[in-house]
Amino acid sequence: MSSGNTNKDYSKGQRIKIHQPDANKADSFSPSNHIYVRAVQGIWTRLRSRMGWVAMLSFMLLPWVQWGDRQAVYFNLAEQKFHIFGLTIWPQDLTVLAALLMIAAFGLFFVTTYLGRVWCGYTCPQTVWTFIFIWFEEKFEGARNKRIKLDKMPWSFNKVWRKAAKHSAWLAFSLLTSMTFMSYFVPTTVIYTEVFTLSASGLIYFWVIFFMFATYGNAGWMREIMCLHMCPYSRFQSAMFDKNTFIVGYDAKRGESRGPRSRKADPKALGLGDCIDCDLCVQVCPTGIDIRNGLQYECINCGACIDACDNTMERMGYEKGLISYTTENKLEGIKEKLLRPKLVGYGVVMLTMVVLFIYSITAIEPMRIDILRDRNQLYRENTDGLIENTFTLKILNKTEQAQEYQLVVEGLSDYKWYGPQVVTIDSGEVYTLPVSVAVDPVDLKRTITDFSIRLSTKVDGELVEVKQESRFFSP
Repeated sequence: MSSGNTNKDYSKGQRIKIHQPDANKADSFSPSNHIYVRAVQGIWTRLRSRMGWVAMLSFMLLPWVQWGDRQAVYFNLAEQKFHIFGLTIWPQDLTVLAALLMIAAFGLFFVTTYLGRVWCGYTCPQTVWTFIFIWFEEKFEGARNKRIKLDKMPWSFNKVWRKAAKHSAWLAFSLLTSMTFMSYFVPTTVIYTEVFTLSASGLIYFWVIFFMFATYGNAGWMREIMCLHMCPYSRFQSAMFDKNTFIVGYDAKRGESRGPRSRKADPKALGLGDCIDCDLCVQVCPTGIDIRNGLQYECINCGACIDACDNTMERMGYEKGLISYTTENKLEGIKEKLLRPKLVGYGVVMLTMVVLFIYSITAIEPMRIDILRDRNQLYRENTDGLIENTFTLKILNKTEQAQEYQLVVEGLSDYKWYGPQVVTIDSGEVYTLPVSVAVDPVDLKRTITDFSIRLSTKVDGELVEVKQESRFFSP
């Protein structure tokens, strides 16, 4: 793609989006016209590669980490409980999960406002897996020019085996990705044993195959289509950007007018800027854009074009940084502002959610009791002349072992309890216990008396208690 045919005014740091078609991306929806990404070396490429390895290995290895007698991270949908190391989240504790998701959301907003779309460029699974698939592509089909040439060649044995090897590697890695993802919902040892011994259920095979082809399609075929046309983040990111957001930017004042020249030539004598119009910044871009045309929503801030341009500047003997992480204000010669209302606002909300999340975790009790009144009768007088109320208790054991619980009424004097006051409940069980509480009417001063039922047990030798309030009705 040559960008020398545009005569836009770059001196004002405008956000320009080119709409004309180009040879590299004539039809981004067609697999036959996919972007051929050129390999590049540089500081940002190394950083992205290392962060990608950390993200991928964390995802791959985490299901194999054990915590006691179970997986450290295990989302048990059948029993409706999520295990995250020593924390067990039940459906009753989903506020904790909601708080965690809100922290992630506002964390993303904060980082985007400050550093632009670096999440997409360095840690987004779509980006990480796309570059892994491109690595397989380079190993079997060669560098960018060789891949372009191979695709234009007629079918031959050389082309068939290279294509077959590449797609086989893609499918194998997609299967590994799918199995790993499923390991978060089905025990790791179980899913690998059952799938490869052909003893898994049809539902497990369905999801393994589904996620395998989803990975194969996303990272192998769709790639930038996901970023450009399907990812909602690329559409609403501009709402978080401002002129002090760090973006990948091209210094048009220094680079224009662009044009080829020899290393020994004086660009000023030729009336040229530092950009030699080599197009390497376009060739290394995973979304196929030309960063010299201004900020575009397709840019994922991966820094590949920075490395490509710095390498060119170094070969030419020019100063690096023609393309760099910068801000619009800096490109326009305006002093940058680090702290601004939007950034501070996102940071305050994020910190508030972190505090609420920590409080929610510390407030999680290892048990729960709910009191349901008998709706058919508020009260009755029994044969002993006592006023009796009937309740149904729902007791949940949220620990990993069976527990013995004791029930005590508080707030009612000289009461009688009809039903067991000591119960043993298995791990994860919701125990239903119908009980009645009776009180002498002489001791009841009001028609409605507030009281509570205290549930107590010992967890790891420590006494734990929870209370649930209710009301006692009388004539």
